[in-house]
Amino acid sequence: MRKLLRTIFLIDLIEGLWVTFHYQRPKYMCTDQYPTERPKVAERYRGAPRLNINPENGETLCIACNLCALACPEKLIVVGSERNEKTRRKELTTFTYDISRCMFCGLCEDACPVDALELTQDFELASYTREGAIWDRQMLEEGPKPTKYKY
Repeated sequence: MRKLLRTIFLIDLIEGLWVTFHYQRPKYMCTDQYPTERPKVAERYRGAPRLNINPENGETLCIACNLCALACPEKLIVVGSERNEKTRRKELTTFTYDISRCMFCGLCEDACPVDALELTQDFELASYTREGAIWDRQMLEEGPKPTKYKY
């Protein structure tokens, strides 16, 4: 009989709504003012990729070994290289990274023997087109540019 009365008078629904409205009081609400106040990112967060540059000569640290592309489970890294006939070493010509398919696992970062590829703490990766999500060597060396907001 008690179960029937709870069903007729919708007691479970009312209790659920009470909990919901209880936590909607202003003292329980938390609003982040995002563009002006930057959120705190976890220390081990992996975000936008970056190709590190040697500070001594200004060139990229990448030796075009292609290990990052082999380690990537999504096969989204493409490394292009040419052999320099004078030095007999491979030189990096192109490097593309498709962040639209990246799951930010960090395997490419771990596979790099010279720490040329790094996943940074930048999290603003939005673009208006799909082509904007494919980063080339220049963009990877410079890093993502912060968006300018109008207030």
